[in-house]
Formats: sequence, structure tokens, C-alpha cells
Amino acid sequence: MTTPVDATETFVQHRNLLFTVAYEMLGSAADAEDVLQETWLRWVKADLEQVEDRRAYLVRITTRQALNRLRSLKRRRESYVGSWLPEPLLTAPDVAADVELADSVSMGLMLVLETLTPTERAVFVLHEAFGISYAEIAAAVDKSPAAVHQIASRARRHVEERKPRRTVSAQQAEATIEAFQRALETRDLQGLLDVLAPDVVAVSDGGGIKQANPRPVVGADKVSRFIVGGLTKHAVDLVVEPTLVNGGPALAVSIDGERDGVLAVRVEDDRITGIYYVRNPQKLTHIDAATPLTLR
Repeated sequence: MTTPVDATETFVQHRNLLFTVAYEMLGSAADAEDVLQETWLRWVKADLEQVEDRRAYLVRITTRQALNRLRSLKRRRESYVGSWLPEPLLTAPDVAADVELADSVSMGLMLVLETLTPTERAVFVLHEAFGISYAEIAAAVDKSPAAVHQIASRARRHVEERKPRRTVSAQQAEATIEAFQRALETRDLQGLLDVLAPDVVAVSDGGGIKQANPRPVVGADKVSRFIVGGLTKHAVDLVVEPTLVNGGPALAVSIDGERDGVLAVRVEDDRITGIYYVRNPQKLTHIDAATPLTLR
């Protein structure tokens, strides 16, 4: 006979997996936590004596709840002020060491996943990131296994055409971001030019709450001058601290003693090709309050 303690232990055992599934589908830690709460409420009401595979059953509930929320979020993001970025996720070192997992939650790939339909995103995340079978996914998204196979192939092609390529090791990425940090702290224009790729793209997200460029800034010269100009113009007290966000090195930025944002980067061939600066305070609550997540 299944007891409440047994149900709780099973849920806790798979909680990191369920959170990661929800986060990769939604791009929001806050919404992923809400999905987990909804999953728990349905889990404790289920007749677990009839459940053959508890992990699959929990993933199915989480996927359905995340899909419902994702469809409503899609409509909300259409009216988002300025550029939208995923909520940065504070991750433990073991996530960075797992290359496939780190890639699956990277800012660059999360942005690519935003271009998929809700069902395509669910299928891609479940199959590509977690190796869940088409039959299990079919039960979660209410499609036939054959239809899921087609959706997976379509989503995979779409992502492969657009996703960033990781061409450096974690150690090389850390060295690059250390050089970037030094250039920021010293307002060194040439130092920034040395570490930025010629075609670097910088995206900032203020959510209409904090000032942010409404469109991406493209090109090393424009990006470096934009950064240095903003820092020197206002003569701010800048503190930049290394951290790990979404499975990769990042910088936590404080200005005049207050958290200003989190800056994640994409590194290719020892140069920074993507800068993602989240300033929206509604997306920073997990960074300062949470302990690093292992995700699986």
C-alpha cells in the first residue's frame, strides 16, 4: 500500500529532473516552480498503486502543466517590453561539467527554443535533453508516437540550424570571461575589443522596469562603446563577481551597492559571440536567494 511518505519520497527523488523539464520548456524558474507545485497537487491525488513507472508518470504531469502554462506565456511575451531573455538560473559546478546538460540550459539554446511551438519545444526537450522515448512523450503531449517522431525531427532540424556551437572548453570559457571582467572593471575599451568577436550580439532585458536597449546591439565596436559609454557616463561604482549561470560562466553585476543584473556570455573560439544581460528585477530573485541547482 502506498503511503503519503512514499509519495513524498518519490516526488523529492525526481524533483530536480521535473524542475529542469519545466524550466527548459518555460525559460522561467518562477514558472517552473509553479508547475512543480501543480504537479505535486496532482501527484498526491493519484492512485499510485496503479502507476507502473512513477518517473514517467511525474514527467507526464509536469509536461502537461508546463504546456498549459507555456501557451499562456507565449501570448504574454508578445507584449513584453523590449528584448526578452530567459530567467537566469544559478547552477552548480557539476552542471557545467556535464556538457550536454550545460548546452541544454544555456542562454543561447533557450532563446532558440523560444522559436519553437509549445508542442515542438516539449518534444525536443523531453527527447533530446532527457532521452525520453517517443511512446512516453506521446502520452504526455496527447499525440501518437509516429506524430511525436515527426515533430521531433522537425524541431531538431530547426534547432540545429540556429543553435550556438560550443567550440571551447569550460576552462577556456572561464579564461575569456575573466578577461571580459577585467575590461569591464577598468572600463578598458581596447580590452573589450580584444575579447569580443567581430560579430558579437548583445541583448539586454529590462522588462520595462529597468532601462535596456530595446533591440540587440551588433558588432564589437558598437557593443564595447555601448558598454564603456554607459559605465563612464554615469560614473557608477561597479562591482563584478564571477558566478555560474545556466551551466556556464557568468558575471553578477552590482552598481552603487545594489544588484543591477546578471550577465551571461556565449564563447566561441576564445571570443565572446553573445552577451545576455538580464536587468529585469523580477527575473533576479532566484539568483540571490537560491542555492545552486544540480538540475538532475
